Amino acid sequence: MLFNSVVFIAGFLPVVLLGFILLAGTGRQRYAAIWLTLASLVFYGWWNPAYVPLLVGSMVVNYLIGGYLMRRPSRAALVLGVAANVALLAYYKYTGFLFGWSVGEIVLPLAISFFTFQQIAYLVDAHDGEVTEHDFVNYCLFISFFPQLIAGPITHHGEMLKQFNDSSTFRPRIDNISLGLTVFLLGLFKKVIIADPLGAKTAPIFSIASDGIVPAFYDAWFGALTYTLQIYFDFSGYSDMAIGLGLLFGLRLPVNFNSPFKAHNLIDYWSRWHMTLTRFLTAYIYNPIVMRITRSRMAAGKPLPRRGKMSLSTFVVLVAYPTVLTMFISGVWHGAGWQFVVYGLLHGFYLVVAHGFRAFKARQGLPMDSDKPLYRAAAVLLTFLCVVVAMVFFRADSVPTALAMLAGMAGLSELSTDFDKSDYVPIVLLMAFVWL
Repeated sequence: MLFNSVVFIAGFLPVVLLGFILLAGTGRQRYAAIWLTLASLVFYGWWNPAYVPLLVGSMVVNYLIGGYLMRRPSRAALVLGVAANVALLAYYKYTGFLFGWSVGEIVLPLAISFFTFQQIAYLVDAHDGEVTEHDFVNYCLFISFFPQLIAGPITHHGEMLKQFNDSSTFRPRIDNISLGLTVFLLGLFKKVIIADPLGAKTAPIFSIASDGIVPAFYDAWFGALTYTLQIYFDFSGYSDMAIGLGLLFGLRLPVNFNSPFKAHNLIDYWSRWHMTLTRFLTAYIYNPIVMRITRSRMAAGKPLPRRGKMSLSTFVVLVAYPTVLTMFISGVWHGAGWQFVVYGLLHGFYLVVAHGFRAFKARQGLPMDSDKPLYRAAAVLLTFLCVVVAMVFFRADSVPTALAMLAGMAGLSELSTDFDKSDYVPIVLLMAFVWL
């Protein structure tokens, strides 16, 4: 069930909202939470009812493990719980990719990547004593809440369970409903009016590359730029719709995008793009790796880095290695295919270069950033071009398809084109819009 479908807008949403208002408006907040949980399971099962037991089973098992970890923190139990989540994700998403099998019977369950990350974070924090609330209904609603279930934002138990326990949350308010509808309509506009038409223009060009043909120069650039804008408006539009839907029920979901194409380097970009994913990767993958390496170096009596005093070997061990590994995991999480591996590693390389440049400037006593307009404009443009190159791999159905696109962008195609250059006009206008 898509947010922009008639069945959702004219059927599912009004019924769920009406039931919520009737229950929460009469002070039955607990029943309102149960109602939203059941509605979320219906929403999830609309695509394939067979996978509802998978989601419910995953929630029950993780809830029980989380409760055990809260009472008796156990490293072994934590590892077992995280491994079970990863194994489930690997089976459904990566079996064919890892073993080269034709697994036609294995259909990827919706949202498995998202609810897997959320539950792993819950288990880790339960083990570390950072989870203080353990209620089954609230936990199920946290994992299954339909606005963010399918494609995020990736919510954190700390920000959601706190709202569930606040008696003022499940209380219909006209300001929340009006604001929620406004944000939802804004996201719907991004998705339907901007992203979907861009996708229709992008598909034929990547299809040519998929056939092993190097697209002409203008075609390749048009396809790459169009897709980059398409994925931004599609994903940010979905996030806006999710945030708006959350507000209808008095819940505040985290912001997921903050003008990412205004970023002046790739570090800045990842603090603006899919912000909840960056938050998860930083807190649960990057930071633990760095902490483990730091403790190992301290135990070995090795000096810790100081600002402007980091050696090349220290930079490689403490910055480059954790960054590349984290982005590799990010790439694989996005999809099963070598193109996603390259996408992740490419962004890992970008980030290492950005961190290395910062370390060099700190060592030389140079300012971290410049306020000169030309410098800022050049930095933003270079960052955007790096993002576009990586997006080619993200969109392509294989690495050879992506390489064919990049060859066309480099002007290596011998094809002539009947490309109508006036099609660039809306693309240029959109780029100007996102940079304003």
